[in-house]
Amino acid sequence: MDGFVGRRAELKALADVLTPVRTGGRGGRRGRAVLIRGRRRVGKSRLVEEFLERSGLPHVFFTAVGGSKHEDLAGFTAELAASALPESSRVADVTAPQTWDAALTLLASVLPTDTPSVVVLDEMPYLVREDPTFEGALQKAFDRTLSKLPVLLILVGSDLAMMEQLNTYGRPFYQRGTEMVVPPLNPAEVGTMLDLPPAEAFDAYLVSGGLPLILEEWPVGAGLWGYLEEALRRPTSALLVSGERTLAAEFPTEAQARTVLGAIGHGERTFSLIGRAAGDLNPGSLTRALELLVSRRIVTADHPLSTRPSRETRYRVADPYLRFYLSFIGPRIPTIERGRGDRVLSALRDSWTSWRGRAVEPVLREAVWLLAEDHLPHGTDVIGGYWTRTNDPEIDIVGADRSPIARRITAVGSIKWLENKPFDDRDLARLRTHRSQLPGADDTTPLLAVARSGCTADGVVHLGPSDLIAAWG
Repeated sequence: MDGFVGRRAELKALADVLTPVRTGGRGGRRGRAVLIRGRRRVGKSRLVEEFLERSGLPHVFFTAVGGSKHEDLAGFTAELAASALPESSRVADVTAPQTWDAALTLLASVLPTDTPSVVVLDEMPYLVREDPTFEGALQKAFDRTLSKLPVLLILVGSDLAMMEQLNTYGRPFYQRGTEMVVPPLNPAEVGTMLDLPPAEAFDAYLVSGGLPLILEEWPVGAGLWGYLEEALRRPTSALLVSGERTLAAEFPTEAQARTVLGAIGHGERTFSLIGRAAGDLNPGSLTRALELLVSRRIVTADHPLSTRPSRETRYRVADPYLRFYLSFIGPRIPTIERGRGDRVLSALRDSWTSWRGRAVEPVLREAVWLLAEDHLPHGTDVIGGYWTRTNDPEIDIVGADRSPIARRITAVGSIKWLENKPFDDRDLARLRTHRSQLPGADDTTPLLAVARSGCTADGVVHLGPSDLIAAWG
């Protein structure tokens, strides 16, 4: 199976940045930097390895492991000595430097001056956390030496917030690197990789989150239940181990945030219910935990979209795979390890339809947003939802010109993601009633039905699985 389905754009982007390194840049500065970020286990390191293999250039690839500063410096020196850089043998007997200033000076001394090379620092947020001087040392080395050499510096990290901050105003490395985001594979790429029809591709995406490691063990052509039956028999399956490894890396010490995340993963969405499910946390502790989760892009805080302000906030796990793991797998790992994955599968079957109905909503909203120009009125620049504290009404899709407070509502829609139950006249009547309760909408606001099994009602724009999967085409 090709692990690089959907990665052509990223490989091309890296090749484009490499071009001036090969040919020369303005003012004689050939050195370039790229900051790559993406969720854990989306294949960032594998992407870089593939790029290095295709480029054929000498390189050094160092991965920080979250140890002490001195352990990182020793590991970096060892990788430098073992690398294919032409002068790497000069490092063999060198004592590991005590500072990153010295380590990067050592690096510059062994990089070729007449031919291109590549330097990769993977899991860079670990280096930043462990040593406050690292960013300044990197900026100084890049400005004084590396930018003048034919070298491509690739900085990789899974801490999305920190990687974004590295290239912001006031930080040492500001505007010195090109930013690149490596996303999970999208639903269309999942369908292509597994040779699944659109509706089943969405199911596979909700379970895998588009993570290559999970998709690589998913048999081509196998439906959801065929894969799950096999994966739940194996405690070593990527479906099982990826979640725990992600949580351990994200929360090595923040047990309270992990508990709050578990409550959200189990389906709690409001502040009060999350606090209760997390062991009756006091409001201050809960607020701090939620702020941490949102800042790390692990949890998303959603707000109602209409022409009126609202204080209502709902929380959800941002990553589809992690949401699936927290709902069904994590709490049942001991059962699977006892060889009773069949019980987990049975529980999953019982809850799947209702769980999927909620979990698929943000994915389908993204698809509708991507398709807005073709299917929704001009000026639909955001897609969200609307609800009140009592959920009367609760509207799945709201199109508008801006958020969180719109000037104009452009469309109102409903999601009905059930097998063998099309969107019908009763659903349309309910949608019209909800439209009348939405601030900013009126009887002329267009209606949208997003339905897995077709639409039998008139007077509504219908989007089905084939239409929606095309959003990523």
